[in-house]
Amino acid sequence: MRTFSLLLFFHVYSFLSLPILQSKRMEKGNYSLVTEFILIGLTDQPELQLPLFFLFLGIYMVTVVGNLGMIILIRLSSHLHTPMYYFLCSLSFIDLGQSTVITPKMLMNFLSKENTISYSDCMIQFYFFAFFAISECQMLAVMACDRYVAICHPLHYSLLMSYQVCSWLVSVVYALGLLGATAHTGCLLRVFFCKENAINDYFCDLLPLLRLSCSNTYVNEVVALAFSTFNILFPTLTIICSYVLIIASILKIQSTEGRSKAFSTCSSHIAAVGVFFGSSAFMYLQPSSVSSMDQGKVSSVFYTIVVPMLNPLIYSLRNKDVKIALKKVIKRKFF
Repeated sequence: MRTFSLLLFFHVYSFLSLPILQSKRMEKGNYSLVTEFILIGLTDQPELQLPLFFLFLGIYMVTVVGNLGMIILIRLSSHLHTPMYYFLCSLSFIDLGQSTVITPKMLMNFLSKENTISYSDCMIQFYFFAFFAISECQMLAVMACDRYVAICHPLHYSLLMSYQVCSWLVSVVYALGLLGATAHTGCLLRVFFCKENAINDYFCDLLPLLRLSCSNTYVNEVVALAFSTFNILFPTLTIICSYVLIIASILKIQSTEGRSKAFSTCSSHIAAVGVFFGSSAFMYLQPSSVSSMDQGKVSSVFYTIVVPMLNPLIYSLRNKDVKIALKKVIKRKFF
């Protein structure tokens, strides 16, 4: 985890120095004439701005309270110090970061007349968005593997999913997020923006930015397709294979109570996976000639804003262990 912290610090430092690098590039060759972008947002109808502001403000507050509460609850309750909740704690951190990178800026744009974002801030926002999105894809796959080991190999669960193994898996997830975000953003920094600066979205996403390019974006599209395929199809196949083996193992259980208990441990994860990967695949795995930016905005709302809110609700409302731990913490703290 110390290595991951150093890597994250390095990348944050490099992007904080982005305005200096950009000014040097412009002095040398006038590579990019665009210094800021205009975020069109979800709608251009003034009468909808205020209702949407309160809607997404409520969603963001639920997201922060839910994910931060889940992290604190798992840390405080020794009953939840298991690999499953260790991964869930990391997922809550990813969801909290994903929502915080995007939602506050979107809320500001609902109230302001000029919805602008500087070039450097746009690149920073996209970098962290890519990091958290890729990390969530891989974390959901790791959680599926954890459920497979817990149900199919219960006697060896503590050995196969030791603290060292869990820490290593989480580190790999974050490393893949850093790798993907660096590759995407590095390629995006090569793109020249010299004419249009209006992004048809509510945040700096890859596809809307590429549509504003004055230069050839073939390399960017190849890199985006390759990483999107890997970060969506590979975790999806991992999850499908895990649940095929899980279902086969559950069907061998004789008692109805045992089957029901086994299914209940997986239902929350299946619900989270379906919403996240469904909206992500709809956005990124279709050709640019077919995809519509209006459809893409609706789809991206799900996996950038709605999913981070739903995940803690899904895992808390459908999980008896979380309910029990919450009651114990409340009694211990207040009574």
